Amino acid sequence: MTEQTTPASSVPETGVADLGLFGKPLFQDPGARALRRVGVVDVGSNSVRMVVFDGAARSPAYFYNEKIMCALGAGVAETGHLSPEGRVRALSAMRRFKKLADGMGLSELTVVATAAVRDASDGRAFCDDVRAATGLRIWVIVGEEEARLSAQGVLLGWPGAYGLVCDIGGSSMELAEISGGRVGRRVSSNLGPLKLRDLSGGAKAREAVIKEVMDGVAEKMGKQRDRLFLVGGSWRAIARIDMIRRDYPLHVLHEYRMTRQSVRDTIEFIKKSDMDTLRQEAGVSAARAALVPFAIEVLGRLVKTFKPKDIAISSYGIREGMLYEQMPQRLRDRDPLVEACRFAEAKDARMPGFGRKLYNFILPIYKSAPPARKRLIKAACLLHDVSWRAHPDYRAEVSFDNSTRANMGGLKHSERIFMGLALMHRYSNKRDNARFADLYAMVDEQTRAEAEILGKAMRFGAMLWMDKIDELGEIRWFPKKKELHLRLTDDMMPLYGEVAAARFCSLASALDATAIVKTARR
Repeated sequence: MTEQTTPASSVPETGVADLGLFGKPLFQDPGARALRRVGVVDVGSNSVRMVVFDGAARSPAYFYNEKIMCALGAGVAETGHLSPEGRVRALSAMRRFKKLADGMGLSELTVVATAAVRDASDGRAFCDDVRAATGLRIWVIVGEEEARLSAQGVLLGWPGAYGLVCDIGGSSMELAEISGGRVGRRVSSNLGPLKLRDLSGGAKAREAVIKEVMDGVAEKMGKQRDRLFLVGGSWRAIARIDMIRRDYPLHVLHEYRMTRQSVRDTIEFIKKSDMDTLRQEAGVSAARAALVPFAIEVLGRLVKTFKPKDIAISSYGIREGMLYEQMPQRLRDRDPLVEACRFAEAKDARMPGFGRKLYNFILPIYKSAPPARKRLIKAACLLHDVSWRAHPDYRAEVSFDNSTRANMGGLKHSERIFMGLALMHRYSNKRDNARFADLYAMVDEQTRAEAEILGKAMRFGAMLWMDKIDELGEIRWFPKKKELHLRLTDDMMPLYGEVAAARFCSLASALDATAIVKTARR
């Protein structure tokens, strides 16, 4: 990314072959370890944010994440210059971030600037000031490049995503289409809430400008009736308000879904509400809340123009897109959920690697399950033991909490609940924790029953804690006959004690089946 283009990735292709349905854990090979800790800074029109990614390369953890609201782009539309106060605050932020990066031992900190810096007449002077004060070079990117990077951030969390990505900053709004893991048409516009706030003429003037610009954008992008992915702080603030309006129990923004009707309802809700009270309830900063009334006008017109089939909030955007930029294609193609769970198992489980054996052991119960369900089963097996350090009385609760609120991509909210319930039943036969009752209600009874079966299967399989479980024991499921068979070798039978037998019978009961145990000589 020079002023227009990033440097080519130096990450080598290693040609590691996939093994089995989910492949070899990529975080273990040198190509992935090269991305183990990556620092990026996004100098936006409204905020300056530094993120340091760490962990599994395909689904990284946020080792460090700090945002400073600088409003660098305030007044640019009127004066043509960056906000003087914003410049001082942004320069101070960059000094701090450089010091932090040095303290963390980061070899490089990649910095990009978007609409405010590229539009302002003193944008180049600001970049020079940062270079002189910190040694950091700022790559000023054009709008279409900003759209591409934001769309790549969405692909980091949704590898198979298709639809329209809309990223709103303080001074601009970008659109990009994604399909088949690729970014297609892109366009940038001036529909940023900071610019709209500075527009003279009031609400009617804003409405006319928004409609005119949106019609032009739609002409360039063509019909986009698939999913709409919303990226940016203003969209996330609106989503938080939508959660309040709906009394939605799971306050995880990533993969939160809205409909066109819910957008219309939230527009009316915001108009009728006291914004100061609403922002405190939603946990939105005063600076961000001040832009929400302008952003919601843009969202209303966006939804009316493109008529998406549904709307998804993405917590991943330009910063994650910068990380995605450095990934070789074989990493991009992998499942972010499974890779994150593998990393968690390697880091926190008592016997790393047992999750795969456990998955293979219980898989006969799920021979006819679709791939989407098998990936959740795989992920749950990898996480089945990562909460072992919690107090025994709270392991079930901690497991549910960790799964439903984990910072992981590739998970719908309903899938978070399914995995949380499964991991809860890994440690407990019951789900009687009243604190989670509203979350249980987010999935239907059949899903809750299926999660209980998975949890009890893992609960039993964990009793056969052997390195060669797949050679020493086997489950067979006969759904038509309603029989669950367990075949154990002579070597394995000593493990089948009273507790193990009780857990196997509990699993069979959850399947409404008869439990049959057989001995097989090796």
